[in-house]
Amino acid sequence: SMLKVSILHVLGFCIFSGRAWGGVPGGGGALAQEAENRPVAVEGIISFTEGPTVDEAGAVYFTDLRVTGRILKMDTDGTITTYREPSNRANGLIFDSEWRLLACEGGNGDDVLPRITRTNIATGEIEVLADHFEGKQLHQPNDLTIDGQGRVYFTDRPGPVVTAEQTGVHGVYRIDPDGSIARILTEPDIERPNGIVISPDDRTLYLIETAQQEGGARMIRAYDLAEDGTASNMRVFHDFYPGRSGDGMTIDSEGNLYVAAGLNRLRGTSETLDTVAGVHVFSPAGELLEHIPIWEDTITNVAFGGDDLRTLYITSGKTLFSVRTDVTGTRR
Repeated sequence: SMLKVSILHVLGFCIFSGRAWGGVPGGGGALAQEAENRPVAVEGIISFTEGPTVDEAGAVYFTDLRVTGRILKMDTDGTITTYREPSNRANGLIFDSEWRLLACEGGNGDDVLPRITRTNIATGEIEVLADHFEGKQLHQPNDLTIDGQGRVYFTDRPGPVVTAEQTGVHGVYRIDPDGSIARILTEPDIERPNGIVISPDDRTLYLIETAQQEGGARMIRAYDLAEDGTASNMRVFHDFYPGRSGDGMTIDSEGNLYVAAGLNRLRGTSETLDTVAGVHVFSPAGELLEHIPIWEDTITNVAFGGDDLRTLYITSGKTLFSVRTDVTGTRR
């Protein structure tokens, strides 16, 4: 059955002279929108939003990837404040079952390494869960998810410059509750890993590949996830090529994937506009159930929140969007 998606709300705004702008270019057509002009407590312009996750009280935490980066927080009344700046170039975020905030941090290029951290929101204490694998530094941890046993899975991709101190490979890693770290997927089986999520029954791992070069992997891969946290039996769940691939994703309680994908405008890569920008909702069988159009580039990530876990938050460009869904989400 088709998933009914109700009104798309524009939540976080591009800031001009202290006033919030929630306009919709081109009217929006069949897309109903509710947006109001109001002051927003953010200094400067949010430039590239990513990594949404929702806390116990319903506040949305998300990242801004500009310069040194920052983590922003939008309270349930719509007030946006800076939670952490600089953020060590934090990208993907997720709250664990104890409401601690986990972050993929890309490093500051100086004294703070790329790493996975866990923050106790009450005390502000930051624990480093991973900043090395087998003695080598990570590159740019991108996104992460947590399974039912509390194991953390994250993606890591080399940047343009690779040093001898770093792992030198694209990888998917698992951090166990005892602190041990395993690399469960790497080259040549994967190319450029990005978004990652695990099915509600812990049996399937989904991984987005986002290689921008001609012929590069732009797909969602699905794997069997074993009890021991290893992945096998890869199949192509959905291929976005030659369009822009997905970026981040989440999953609902029925196992449907919500994937942020596509472009509204070309961006100087070999990616075409074949992938229509927005949230692509796939059934566990890979059937496209719904498409939620997003008119602002670049759509990056999604997360469920709200009292009933039926509000989907979407980060794209300078804006945080939300949409109501029929199916209850998960916190993955």
